[in-house]
Amino acid sequence: MITINHYLVLAALLFGISAMGIFMNRKNVLVLLMSIELMLLAVNFNFIAFSQYLGDTAGQVFVFFVLTVAAAESAIGLAIMVLVFRNRKTINVTELNTLKG
Repeated sequence: MITINHYLVLAALLFGISAMGIFMNRKNVLVLLMSIELMLLAVNFNFIAFSQYLGDTAGQVFVFFVLTVAAAESAIGLAIMVLVFRNRKTINVTELNTLKG
């Protein structure tokens, strides 16, 4: 039987992995975006777990809004990174600190 504790442990592991991805790799923008998406996935696991545990669908509805924002964030972030790569020939964060109009 899978309990809410299993879901919370899974969400904590996903959140920890994504936090490590952000703090350990501060150079590649794509890895940073993927870590942020993984962090949002961990939060969604918590919403769904508590929604199922409490018998309320409000958490599951809220997940759709979070997924919509995450999809828009990743699409816009990747589009910006493609444009930056075309202009600078790199997506290294340390080399992008001199962005000037």
